[in-house]
Amino acid sequence: MKHEPIPFDPECRRCPRLSCFLDDVKQSYPGYFARPVPPFGDDQPSLLIVGLAPGMHGANRTGRPFTGDYAGVLLYETLHKFGYASAPVSVSADDGLVLHGCRITNAVKCLPPENKPETAEVKACNDFLAAEIATLPAGAAILALGNVAHGAVLRALGLKAGDYRFGHDVRHALPDGRALYDSYHCSRYNTQTRRLTEAMFHAVFARIQQDSKGA
Repeated sequence: MKHEPIPFDPECRRCPRLSCFLDDVKQSYPGYFARPVPPFGDDQPSLLIVGLAPGMHGANRTGRPFTGDYAGVLLYETLHKFGYASAPVSVSADDGLVLHGCRITNAVKCLPPENKPETAEVKACNDFLAAEIATLPAGAAILALGNVAHGAVLRALGLKAGDYRFGHDVRHALPDGRALYDSYHCSRYNTQTRRLTEAMFHAVFARIQQDSKGA
């Protein structure tokens, strides 16, 4: 089903599988956020970072993207290094951390079982991402963490995936004048297997900032 782009809905229950799963998680972990996780960061960012989905004991617990789990360790350290975050560690939604010129969101706003959203769920959530992208200031960059996020961004923009192939540290010029950058996801698996190293991740951010200075 095609939905019109609308702002984030904290009460969304479009996806029966995800909604039921969150209900079960809330029963098992009453103190967890266990709801659609809202974007976090600057209202008018120069950089929008798009991840996959909340992690069980990370964003699903804390209510802030990439906060409280391993996937956020490298991300927030990198954001701090490049001047986007006020601190190098994101512990909880009320820890005082502030993002400057950056916002973090996910292709799917709800925790999926086994961290694997179904294609229909990515599509059902896509209008929220489309609404976010539509509010970005001119010249803003978009960074997709992983192939699913990459595809979700293209879908939100009405672009064909075949015209913009995912690849780590690849920059795609978009028709509206903005740019989409790709990176392997900063997951525990990718970093521990060295598929994604700190140096590789930092290089992506260095490129984004260098490109913004030359714009």
